[in-house]
Amino acid sequence: MAHFRIRDFHPDDIDSILHLWEEMRSSQTEPVYSLPEVLASCQQDHAVVAVIDDVVIGAAVGRAAHNQGWIVFLSTAPQHQRQGVGGRLLAALEKRMAPLGLSKLSVLLPDSTVPVDAFSEQGFETKQNLRYLERRIPVQRNELNALTELGGRILPRGLWESIGGMQKEKELLERRLVMPLANSDLADQFGVVPPSAVVLFGPPGTGKTTFARAIASRLEWSFVEVFPSRLAADPAGLAGALRETFAKIADLEHAVVFIDEVEEIAVQRGGEPPSAMQGVTNELLKIIPTFRDQPNRLLVCATNFIRSLDSAFLRHGRFDYVIPIGLPDPAARESIWARYIPAQSLGEVDLSALVERTEGFSPADIEYAARKASQSALEKALFSPVSPDGSAPASGPRTEDYLEAINSTRATVSAEVAQAFLEDIEGIARL
Repeated sequence: MAHFRIRDFHPDDIDSILHLWEEMRSSQTEPVYSLPEVLASCQQDHAVVAVIDDVVIGAAVGRAAHNQGWIVFLSTAPQHQRQGVGGRLLAALEKRMAPLGLSKLSVLLPDSTVPVDAFSEQGFETKQNLRYLERRIPVQRNELNALTELGGRILPRGLWESIGGMQKEKELLERRLVMPLANSDLADQFGVVPPSAVVLFGPPGTGKTTFARAIASRLEWSFVEVFPSRLAADPAGLAGALRETFAKIADLEHAVVFIDEVEEIAVQRGGEPPSAMQGVTNELLKIIPTFRDQPNRLLVCATNFIRSLDSAFLRHGRFDYVIPIGLPDPAARESIWARYIPAQSLGEVDLSALVERTEGFSPADIEYAARKASQSALEKALFSPVSPDGSAPASGPRTEDYLEAINSTRATVSAEVAQAFLEDIEGIARL
């Protein structure tokens, strides 16, 4: 399958839009909006197209009315349907219209057998019997300024689904965090209090940040990452800057707040003289209960060294769960490898051999080895135009390139660290 890209509509695309519109009619699906309306919106409102080698294979057109957006046209060439083009077009169009401060994005479809998969995948919901679909924009205009000031953002949909393997961790996070937060009314009926704070712990490079981002994507909540190292330069000092940051976060309607390497600001207190960081730890311990009193919030703290955290930091009442995130299992390693191997090489590479040889590797280790193999293969192709046996050079990395890279890659997580992690699961984890 050829790769496509999304770009803004150009005036030269008019003929392609006309062709897509006519194809829709020839498939016995009468468009809701007339051709002049679609063409006018292409030029005056908002439009994006999907292209392969500069050939337009799909288009999405939208217009805004007050605080509501409307999808005027969405079409993909028949030979490229069910390849994810429609969903990507809708996501790009929504991003294009985001600065308008829309609260809702809607579409009217003809009363026929029009596929709605692309709309459903992007969060649109069918309304009544008219096949009226709408999608609520997760961040409203009045939140955009606060979110921008915090350096936060709305992450793209689909990050949760893109995590391959790690099914045990995914299911645990889905059940404990995502489900109660996404269905708060139903949770309340069962007496379940949605979580407000969680600690993810595990060896370096195991994907704790990836899971935090995926949770925000899954919930469609704002994602704000707090960087203690940046706050330390604030004139108010680290403790004061931390307090001010969480005060601004209170202005958001929904938010996943992420602090990586939280051990930097939640160190064990004690000793003489007291450490300069003890005041910061005290401030954070005061912030968390206030944060927990605000609905539609989730604080995710990640640490590689959970034993270094202050004992009061992890007690019940501050964090609902303390969840281990370990090294990727075989299914996860296969998914990670597949992500970094070029499409033209994927069918020729022995994935099972790579999975077997990288037991104990973190996702970051696998990414490093994959990129190293690609670089080595490129250099061979450029500087050795003819293979030793006289055949043409490979068109991409081969299994032996990856195995060589694996052999020269040192795993981040040592056997001692892995064993300590297992002990921490027994003694510290709270699931």
